[in-house]
Amino acid sequence: MQNKQNKTKKKISPNVTAAIGALITLIGGFFLSYNYVQSKKIIAFDYMANVFYGKEETIVEQDGIVKEKVESSLPTEVSDNYIGYLTIPKINLTKGFLDVRSTENDVEKNILVVEGSSYPDVDKGNLILAGHSGTGWKAFFNDLYQLTTNDVIYVTYQGKKYTYKIVNIYKQPKIGKIAIYRNYNKTTLTLVTCTNNDSTTQTIYISELQKVENI
Repeated sequence: MQNKQNKTKKKISPNVTAAIGALITLIGGFFLSYNYVQSKKIIAFDYMANVFYGKEETIVEQDGIVKEKVESSLPTEVSDNYIGYLTIPKINLTKGFLDVRSTENDVEKNILVVEGSSYPDVDKGNLILAGHSGTGWKAFFNDLYQLTTNDVIYVTYQGKKYTYKIVNIYKQPKIGKIAIYRNYNKTTLTLVTCTNNDSTTQTIYISELQKVENI
């Protein structure tokens, strides 16, 4: 009887060991992949949403724009004076921006004109402005979270007033670059800032030009 029990144990043991090993592998794989999956969820959601909108993609990295060329009507001489103003009535924001080449065009000092942006007078161009949110004097974009689609934004530049309307708002992870989804047949304004109460993502606001007026 004892020999029979020993033989039974020897037959069952490899199966049990294999089952335990498989379970451990499965659990380990789950935890290893969880963070990766979570980091991709926002990207996947935003990508699919914008596919349906028919938007094209521009990649913005810390070094600037990859896919769009610099286009502007700036003079040869670089000035540290404001060349235009951003006005958002809903959040009572009016703030000047500088020549992209200025040493004062720095997110630690002002609203940043992202390198590679097109200025408002460029047809089908894209002016990209970035700013801090949070606390402190330099958190110029702190209240952007209150904005919704169809809100109006104004840019004054070289004697003209440009009226934009927000058409899309989405989030992306902070990974050193963002994807800008916009209609390349439209003249656009893009605002970028950290997401309110979320240190892991940034929020992108896409606006399209509605009209231009002389001032």
